[in-house]
Amino acid sequence: MQIEALGYVGVRSDRLDDWETFASRFLGMQIDERSASSLRLRMDDRRQRLVVAPDVGEGPALFGWELADAAALESLAARLEAAQIEVRRGTGALATERRVKELIVFKDPIGTRLEAFHGAEIAAEPFKPARAISGFRTGPLGVGHAVLAVANVEVLLPFYRDLLGFRLSDWLVRPFKAFFFHVNPRHHSLALIETGRNDIHHFMVELYSLDDVGQGFDIAQDLQVPLGTTIGRHTNDFMTSFYSRTPSGFMVEYGWGGRTIDPTSWQAGEMQHGGSLWGHERLWLDAERRQNAREIQLRAAADGLRQPVQVLQGNYALSVGVCPWWEQAKRQG
Repeated sequence: MQIEALGYVGVRSDRLDDWETFASRFLGMQIDERSASSLRLRMDDRRQRLVVAPDVGEGPALFGWELADAAALESLAARLEAAQIEVRRGTGALATERRVKELIVFKDPIGTRLEAFHGAEIAAEPFKPARAISGFRTGPLGVGHAVLAVANVEVLLPFYRDLLGFRLSDWLVRPFKAFFFHVNPRHHSLALIETGRNDIHHFMVELYSLDDVGQGFDIAQDLQVPLGTTIGRHTNDFMTSFYSRTPSGFMVEYGWGGRTIDPTSWQAGEMQHGGSLWGHERLWLDAERRQNAREIQLRAAADGLRQPVQVLQGNYALSVGVCPWWEQAKRQG
C-alpha cells in the first residue's frame, strides 16, 4: 500500500457561478461538465481534477488520494480498519461521480473527508484550458498539494505519517509551526499548518510557465479576485507563486518552478529562514505579525540565501555570459 499522488480535490459549495468564473477565467481550468448542482473541471487528460457541489462532502473540502490498483486500495482499507478508522466502500454511483473505478471514504482525526481511489478515467478529448496558459504540471506528481490548517498539529502527525505513510520533507517552527510531506517527487503533496483552528488552508496548482503566474496575477485583479498574498518564492519547494481567495473563502496557491526531490534518499530537516525567500506578504495578518514575518525574510536576505531556479528541459533559454564579475563569482563558488 502506498499513496502515489493527490488525484482530485472536491469543494462543498453552492456558488457554482462564482466558482466557474474563478476556476476557468482565472485559473484556466477546463469545464468538463456543468449542471444545476455541480461543476466538474479538468487540468489535464483526466476527466476530473476539481469538483464543486453542495453535497460533495461534510466539510468545506475533500481530497482524493490515488493508489496504483485495487490490491493497494484494499491494503489501505485493511490498514485503516485495523487502526479502528471507519472505512466506507464507495458505491458504484459515487465512483461514477468521481470518474474512478473504485474508492473508499474515511476521515482524518479532525474530520477532513478523505477518499482513496484507483483507476481514474481518461478523457476522450485533449485538454483545452479555458484561457491561454501553457498547462498545469500534474501527471505522476498529482494535482498539486493540499494544506490543512489545524488547531494542534500533533493530533494529525501519527495519522498521516505513521498510518497513511506520508513521508516528511521538512518542518518549520517560526513564524508558525508546519510540517510538509511527500508521496512522490513533488516536494510536498500535503502540509499541516498549526493555526489554532481546523480548516482547509489552501491547495496549490502549478503552471508550466512563469508568465502564466504573472498574467494570472493581473487577471485576478481584473476579475476582483481577493488576494491572499503578494507574489513570492518559498524557501523549501522554491515555488514562485501568489495566493488568492476562492469563492468559498479558503485560498488557492498559483505557482511555477516547484522543486522535485528523490524520495528514496531525501533527508528531512528544519527550515531556518521561515516560509518564503521573499514576497508572499500575508495580507490577512495584522500589522504586527506582518512585520514579524517581514523581519524573518529580511534576515534571509541579509544572509544572502539563494536557491536555484527549477526549470524543465526545453522550457528555458540560457543567457550569454557578458559580466566578468559574475563569471568570476561562479568560478569561486
